[in-house]
Amino acid sequence: MGTVYFDYNATTPLDPAVRDAMLPLLAENWGNPSSVHQIGRKARAVLDEARDRTATVLQCKPSEVVFTSGGTESVNLAIFGVARMLKAKGRHIVTSAVEHHAVLHACDYLAKHEGFEVTQLPVDKEGRVAASSLAAAIRPDTILVSIMAANNEIGTIQPVAELGKICGERGVLFHTDAVQWFGKQPFQNIDQFHADLVSICGHKFHGPKGSGMLFIRSPLLPHPVSFGGGHENERRAGTENLAGIVGFVEALERFVRTPVFCQEKLSPLTERLANFISEIERVQLVSPPVERLANTVAFVVDGADSIALLAGLDLEGICASSGSACSAGSLEPSHVVRALGLHHNLANSLVRFSLGRQSSLEQVMQLEGVLPQVIKRARGCQ
Repeated sequence: MGTVYFDYNATTPLDPAVRDAMLPLLAENWGNPSSVHQIGRKARAVLDEARDRTATVLQCKPSEVVFTSGGTESVNLAIFGVARMLKAKGRHIVTSAVEHHAVLHACDYLAKHEGFEVTQLPVDKEGRVAASSLAAAIRPDTILVSIMAANNEIGTIQPVAELGKICGERGVLFHTDAVQWFGKQPFQNIDQFHADLVSICGHKFHGPKGSGMLFIRSPLLPHPVSFGGGHENERRAGTENLAGIVGFVEALERFVRTPVFCQEKLSPLTERLANFISEIERVQLVSPPVERLANTVAFVVDGADSIALLAGLDLEGICASSGSACSAGSLEPSHVVRALGLHHNLANSLVRFSLGRQSSLEQVMQLEGVLPQVIKRARGCQ
């Protein structure tokens, strides 16, 4: 039996067609888009075309597309950029307790070092923010709300459009971390989020690592977080990663409008897996049964911890995660599980299976054949 990769929420393999689109930018067309000579102008033409192609997929203006190095930078640019731009108007930011650390740590920094106040909204037992909770949290000095579209650890889909509408009605800017949405959930156009800023990451839908973007609704001009040049309409200094950008756009065109994570294929697999896991003694599912990413199943194990569980799975050829890949190796309990109201010890035992386009029934059955014993051995490590 081969290795089973069930960690698609962490990253996806680079699609061969995306790689082929990138290769000319690593070989023939290697110029700096900011150079005025013919080699630079040739690179600039590719960059401009990539921005136009992205705007076509998103149905936005090309000037509203800011290419970045991925989800984390996009989130940081949104939060720091807007907070510093609007600090004279107010210093109150609203987010949720289940956000990715890119959001939470950025907000923490602003609170500790720049005089901002951050309200973290609670979630229900399925990890969802209530619209009424957001409405009650907005104050006259609230300048930004940041709520993710879909949770990376347990797969909860937030009522992001409804939350965005509330912000719009109150005149408060709304940012959504949509890193886990693209390629997994239906996408019509960028306006469906009712957001002023949207973070996207290429390697979550078979694009290259080091690629992403931030949608910034015109005429917003958030303060930059990097300095040294007028790149990306003076919003993000630094020579553009042209190969990464072209790969990002190619993946966006191929895998977003028709999501590469096919719900019709993946839902039966994850439902079967969820039913199997729920029958194991002292194991609790934490992914919601509905309104979740179709590829994601997460659970906690009483009497074990994530490190022992993941190590045991790895020895059996199963690649899984304890939640956010950016926190891999951390002994900190999952902040998402804690936000659900579960005990600290359970929060330290989160395991996430996230399936993708290469996942199969045979792989799920392979996992089912080893999981009970892996859990039993992990409990013996306590």
